Amino acid sequence: MTEQKIKHPTGLKYLFFTEMWERFGYYLMLGILFLYMTDTAKGGLGFERKEASDVFGTFIALVFLTPFIGGLLADRVLGYRTSITIGGILMGIGYMSLAIPGQTMFYVSLMLIIVGNGFFKPNISTLLGNLYNEPKYKQKKDAGYNIFYMGINVGAFVCNFFAAYLRNTFGWGHAFMAAGIGMLLGVAIFWIGNKHYRHADVRKPANPEDMGLGKVFGVVLLPAFIAGYLGWVIPGNIFGSDSTDAFIFGALPVAIFYITLLSRLNATDRRPVSALLAIFGVVIVFWAIFKQNGTALTTWAESYTDRQLPESIVPAAKTIGVVQDMTLKEDSFPKIDEQFRTQKDENGKIIKELSVPHYFVNLSKDKFPEQGGTLHLVSTELFQSVNPFFVIVLTPLVVGFFAFMRRRNKEPSTPGKIFYGLLITALSTLVMVAAVLVSQNGLEKSSAMWLIGVYAVITVGELCLSPMGLSLVSKLSPPRLTSLMMGGWFLSTSIGNKMSGVLAALWDGYEHKENFFWVNFFVALLAAISILFMLKWLRRIVQEHDA
Repeated sequence: MTEQKIKHPTGLKYLFFTEMWERFGYYLMLGILFLYMTDTAKGGLGFERKEASDVFGTFIALVFLTPFIGGLLADRVLGYRTSITIGGILMGIGYMSLAIPGQTMFYVSLMLIIVGNGFFKPNISTLLGNLYNEPKYKQKKDAGYNIFYMGINVGAFVCNFFAAYLRNTFGWGHAFMAAGIGMLLGVAIFWIGNKHYRHADVRKPANPEDMGLGKVFGVVLLPAFIAGYLGWVIPGNIFGSDSTDAFIFGALPVAIFYITLLSRLNATDRRPVSALLAIFGVVIVFWAIFKQNGTALTTWAESYTDRQLPESIVPAAKTIGVVQDMTLKEDSFPKIDEQFRTQKDENGKIIKELSVPHYFVNLSKDKFPEQGGTLHLVSTELFQSVNPFFVIVLTPLVVGFFAFMRRRNKEPSTPGKIFYGLLITALSTLVMVAAVLVSQNGLEKSSAMWLIGVYAVITVGELCLSPMGLSLVSKLSPPRLTSLMMGGWFLSTSIGNKMSGVLAALWDGYEHKENFFWVNFFVALLAAISILFMLKWLRRIVQEHDA
């Protein structure tokens, strides 16, 4: 069967499975990272929730900041396949190193993952886009990225079952080791399919007006490191924490580089790049809200959600190791306040008291077992699989819907899809407003259906926005700058991820939790309105480029 008959390039399936296993490792690690940092009972790091939110936000921000460097090196020096390989190996080592106890190794491991992702993430997306640059595949690029995106979420869905089983049965270390094995398996699959995308790994010649690699490091990266260091050491917290100050200061020279890039481009290239920069600025908000699934929504799942499993499925759930047993029995537990925050004394030592497990604090009395009895709960991290599950289920429907609209010449433009994605994201936050109100601000545990509902709504927004953004970068970028602009997309993702940590750190400051979600709603709505005003301009540029 020829590539013409199968409709998509053969290389797609290898990149699909490579990305699936890479995301298996990443999201397995990410799904338990916040829980691992805040755990005080089973070998975790014992961070306070605000501190853990800050570390979490900084980590995922840096994960998506380094693609700027990785994309640049791939475009100019290394090529895409070599960069992907280096990145995958570094991430695999980083995941496995998290199994080694201690804060020093914890931060070393996170740094390996951050650097590795910088080499991996922009370049596999660019390599995929290059496969669709042939005229016979060009019209299928949006669909190709949707399929690729589904691979991401197959890995993200499956991984949390492994995470729950391994951490409940063996502990945190085994879960982190599984993440590393998944990543290295992805690298192996990538090289098995090498012949199908070798032709797409072509470095583009630089134009005379392009900034040289040495100059980029001298006038962009070095100032970024210096600015980040100054942000860290300057007394006081301008943006809420030392890490946030360091990140924002360090990101500024990189952001300025992308803005000033416009002045070095010819008129032909300037219009599509300016459109991409406008998109980058707006989608920051999407990631700021979406990435709270690992912080604020994980907190809601852990302490405010009724996670009891129906007795009929407990045996099957125990077989795959995703059950968390909770026994109604007094014992020594860390003391918590009304917002489930662990209390410490003036020396920073955790205060313990005789009490029942914290899960029972806001559980309806009619759901209590007898004294000494046990409830069977679904592990908290499994809620991280709800979003990828919906991605897997809804991707064919979304792709089919847009194909249906295309046949009738009514398909929204790619920027139009991004607008709808932001609008739907805003609506998803209202689901959590309702959850808070129904649960009386967490005085009683809320139904798990509220979390499932918010993930269902935001997934539709995600499918309209995230793969479309990747597709748009591939469509509009000047060929020699494709990976660099892909790095710009991930820079916006990085800033959004850091902002998600900043927003999540506000959680404890809101006595009435619905106000936290109202803030998210208005921020997302403002972003949707912003892109609405730019929509005609963006459509014209996309149409010009496609023509």
